Amino acid sequence: MDIFSEIIVNAVDKVKNAVVKVDKYSQAGGKELFSGSGSGFVFSSDGLILTNSHVIDDSDKLVVTLLDGDEFTGSVTGLDRDTDIAIIKIYGSGYTPARLGESTGLKIGQLVIAIGNPLGYQHSVSVGVLSGVGRTMRTPDGHLIDNILQSDAAMNPGNSGGPMIDSNGDVIGINTAIIPAAQGLSFSIGIDTAKEVARYLISDGKVRKAYLGLMINEIDINPRIRNFYKIEAKRGALIIGLENLSPASRADLREGDIIVEFEGRTIASSGDLTRHLIGGGLISKPARMKILRQTKMMELDIYPVEKPAA
Repeated sequence: MDIFSEIIVNAVDKVKNAVVKVDKYSQAGGKELFSGSGSGFVFSSDGLILTNSHVIDDSDKLVVTLLDGDEFTGSVTGLDRDTDIAIIKIYGSGYTPARLGESTGLKIGQLVIAIGNPLGYQHSVSVGVLSGVGRTMRTPDGHLIDNILQSDAAMNPGNSGGPMIDSNGDVIGINTAIIPAAQGLSFSIGIDTAKEVARYLISDGKVRKAYLGLMINEIDINPRIRNFYKIEAKRGALIIGLENLSPASRADLREGDIIVEFEGRTIASSGDLTRHLIGGGLISKPARMKILRQTKMMELDIYPVEKPAA
């Protein structure tokens, strides 16, 4: 076996036992009808599973199938439609949880591997490269999800909720969406966001979030500007769009501004900004931002509001 193949096989071996198939059933006319299928992965030894909220939405019953064919009834621990993340639990023992990595610091061009159950073909593996990081994606119902990873790994309906892993077998994202009319465009929620959301879902069953109304991408900061303003981070969050009548539009932010600091904390990625907004501690309070507008450093205040449920 060649070295490239060995890397993929070894990475998949580390996580394959954690990947599950999630089937949902709904009641209609007194009958239990199959209504959809997706993927997920066990991330704790007591049977907690991360998946997408759209995988389990509108379900009356969830059936979780492990790699060895064992089936369990899943119960919903919590879900957050804004980030398209949900946690379900199965009861038993002997689970092999996936190891959660980090989505901060990923490099465009690095190898990524998607595992899931596309179109019902259980535990399918596809390979690609990371095409983009720190994206903001608009969902079909119109709300924005931040800290999205873009790859060209092939995905199809049923991949949703499955893990995106790196060459070490660590989970770096949760596969969430494809663009049907395009090729080579697949999207995953960064695992750093998923871990922060999961923390609140496990403790409270829901997540409060502050809302700014920004669409952002990560971008490299010009070294001369970094040196002049003594900015430690090499990257920042580039504003590529603003929602109308949002806190961002009222704060006089503009497309092309680069966020480098938020409430005294360095913003080196879209994930940095997203994590500061999860939990609701900044809702209706003034927050100080530092931005680069062309070559000028500026400070301004923004007043986050509570993000309404999707």
